[in-house]
Amino acid sequence: MTDKTDAEPRHIAFQGEPGAFSELACMRYAPELTPLACPTFEDAFEAVRSGRAEKAMLPIENSLAGRVADIHHLLPEAGLHIVGEHFLPIEHHLMARPGVKLEDVKTVRSHAMALGQCRRFIKEHGLRAEIAGDTAGAARRLAQSGGDDEAVVASEHAAKHYHLNVLAENIEDANHNTTRFLEMAAAPDDAAQGGGPVVTSFVFQVRNIPAALYKAMGGFATNNVNMTKLESYQQGGSFNATMFYADIEGHPQDKPVRLALEELSFFSSSLNILGVYKKARER
Repeated sequence: MTDKTDAEPRHIAFQGEPGAFSELACMRYAPELTPLACPTFEDAFEAVRSGRAEKAMLPIENSLAGRVADIHHLLPEAGLHIVGEHFLPIEHHLMARPGVKLEDVKTVRSHAMALGQCRRFIKEHGLRAEIAGDTAGAARRLAQSGGDDEAVVASEHAAKHYHLNVLAENIEDANHNTTRFLEMAAAPDDAAQGGGPVVTSFVFQVRNIPAALYKAMGGFATNNVNMTKLESYQQGGSFNATMFYADIEGHPQDKPVRLALEELSFFSSSLNILGVYKKARER
């Protein structure tokens, strides 16, 4: 990692354009760092590995839409460590160019996930929904070359960044819409044992034997370790090489967790702990 002087800005990388919800998460949860926009998740990882950024802020799942596509199979290969988790409430706003009124709008653009989370409002106002690559990018393009019958769904942060007027606030169908972010760094920064509630995240691949997953999970049940997430994903285009991502409550040095992980290792061909970090209050 390159050395930073006090005069140089310290960055936190995120995937997306300025005005994205991920940038808002950076500003809210790491205000001491300057957000660094990256086109892809891989670019955000590389920014940390190369020293251009000290950390990365990456969305992993949404309370309505589920897990973020591609992120799980990228995490083990990133060479980074999870050092924290954050939960960002997602508030969608309808915005347009200055002077445009709600009754003028015929078309609304945004990321597919954002449009899907605002179906009721879009239907009630008879708007034609068109999918864009991301919320902030849609806002930027509207500000640069949009028409007077067009609007986008994005964050209030995007509206301010691109000088758009908010026509309707909080148009999401559910007010519990929340995205979970992982804060990642090049070096591990494991939470101390006994310093409060902890989450341990890891990926593993079970051995190719009958009932391997059932047997691998048995150690968590018998040792009374709470597993809050278990998701599978395919690796290398094979339908046989199934990987699993898991979150559990507890520290690897806690005896119940240590015993459960030992049993998991016995029935697994690989096990990689991605991070040991303090549990967010919002859990």
